[in-house]
Amino acid sequence: MPTMRILLPLAVFLQIAAVQAQSHQPHAGRPAGAIKALPTQQQADLKAGRGMGLALAAELNGYPGPLHALELAGQLGLSDAQRAAMQRLFDGMKAEAIPLGERLVAEEADLDRMFADRSVTAERLAAATAAIGATQGALRNTHLRHHLSAAAIMTEDQIKRYAQLRGHAGGPGPAHQRRQH
Repeated sequence: MPTMRILLPLAVFLQIAAVQAQSHQPHAGRPAGAIKALPTQQQADLKAGRGMGLALAAELNGYPGPLHALELAGQLGLSDAQRAAMQRLFDGMKAEAIPLGERLVAEEADLDRMFADRSVTAERLAAATAAIGATQGALRNTHLRHHLSAAAIMTEDQIKRYAQLRGHAGGPGPAHQRRQH
């Protein structure tokens, strides 16, 4: 029995130590060669031109997104002409967003590589983060601008219905503010 009194607390101690060691390695399990600060799913979303919340300022203030407007076209009562215009808008947005997303992934990979191979300097860091910021800004502008254009394609009633269907409590703002662009 004395052996059990020693082994049981030791087993509990070792289990606690193992759990603590795992919790102090929050980035463990990331694949080697991955961009450590940019999750794989986010990379895929960027390369596919997906919005990832970049246009929430527009979406939550009554400026519909082209993709969601197309998805809800039947419930919104979009005409054939509106659907065609919205599809062109969505296609144009993707054509702009995909290269920007690919550029952002490449810039993040370069930044990660500079740290990984210890070649980072204050000057290189400043240049890399400025480039990343400019690309992020251009990508966000692309998504927001296309929300602005989508609002011009839809009627007031369609925009109100869109906000309801998307669960946006506030709905759209005044028409004169939305239609200027």
